[in-house]
Amino acid sequence: MTRVTMQQVADAVGVTKMTVSNAYSRPERLSRGMRERILATAAELGYAGPDATARALARGRSGVVGVLLTDSPLEAFVDEVAVEFMAAIARGLSARALSMTLLAASRTPELVPARDLPMDGVVVYGCSADSEALNVVLERRLPTVIVDQALVEGTASVNIDDRGGARAAAAHLHALGHRRVAAISPAPVAGYRGHTTERLQGWREGLDGGHLDAVTAPGTLSAVDGAALARDLLSGPRRPTAVLCFSDTIAAGVLEAAGQLGLRVPEDLSVVGFDDSPLAARLRLTTVRQDVTAKGESVVDALLRAMDARVADRPLPVARTQLPTELVVRASTGPVPPDGPPAPARRSRRAGGRSPTSP
Repeated sequence: MTRVTMQQVADAVGVTKMTVSNAYSRPERLSRGMRERILATAAELGYAGPDATARALARGRSGVVGVLLTDSPLEAFVDEVAVEFMAAIARGLSARALSMTLLAASRTPELVPARDLPMDGVVVYGCSADSEALNVVLERRLPTVIVDQALVEGTASVNIDDRGGARAAAAHLHALGHRRVAAISPAPVAGYRGHTTERLQGWREGLDGGHLDAVTAPGTLSAVDGAALARDLLSGPRRPTAVLCFSDTIAAGVLEAAGQLGLRVPEDLSVVGFDDSPLAARLRLTTVRQDVTAKGESVVDALLRAMDARVADRPLPVARTQLPTELVVRASTGPVPPDGPPAPARRSRRAGGRSPTSP
């Protein structure tokens, strides 16, 4: 079926092509009757309106903001913290009649959608330092806000006090008498000072010279990953009395592994998460709270100011925002075991002991 053109609509109505264009993009320039006549004729002919890409190019604005989300756009739908963050972004953008599109942080240059996609601005959320998509975004010099990762010169950023929050979590364990503490975290990238590095440093500072056995693995770690790493960690002859976790999701896996090994939480093992996601409350997990909604709102504010500056042909503002964190103490931490850690039971399924979710 041949696509109906704007010129055919103009010929059918008996007006110029520009008049038809105004009916879609500048309705205030036409009388109500003329506009309704044009739109009715277009509907009869099957004309869907001007091409969106062409209109964006002509106006110099697309009405779209791209979000480069960690290593996979799937995080926006399965991770509770990412879901809350994305909701705050969406609310802020919709108030300005802007839409949002997720970008894949693929490391394969040929598959990067950020290269040619029309966008007015970009939010980069915890993206890997070597992401090809991140490089493409920066090369395009679009208004950009970096979130939860190392600062980029000339680019606005919104981060949380990762180091301070981690320090508070470790200091809490130190005050309870724990000296043999482990941490489970994604592996930091060499030469890249992101929030992984900040949390590792904060944990070490908070222990005030106490031993920290950092267990790291590449990529975004799930609860399944946390459980697998914790089983190995807790089965050794000198197992830790406490575990600091990069996220509440990882901490959930540690709690599962502890139960499988017959370790009681917090009597035999203390566990601390990070984020204070809804999962943490359900598990009665001691954790570090970040205000994810406030973070999303700060990101939108910084991005809109940069986008407005670009439209006005002003230098883009480079704001550096750091939001506070707060230790939330619940039922998963307690004093160090008085007689040292008991030998794990090495059970294949949850048995014995008690988790923070048990009555």
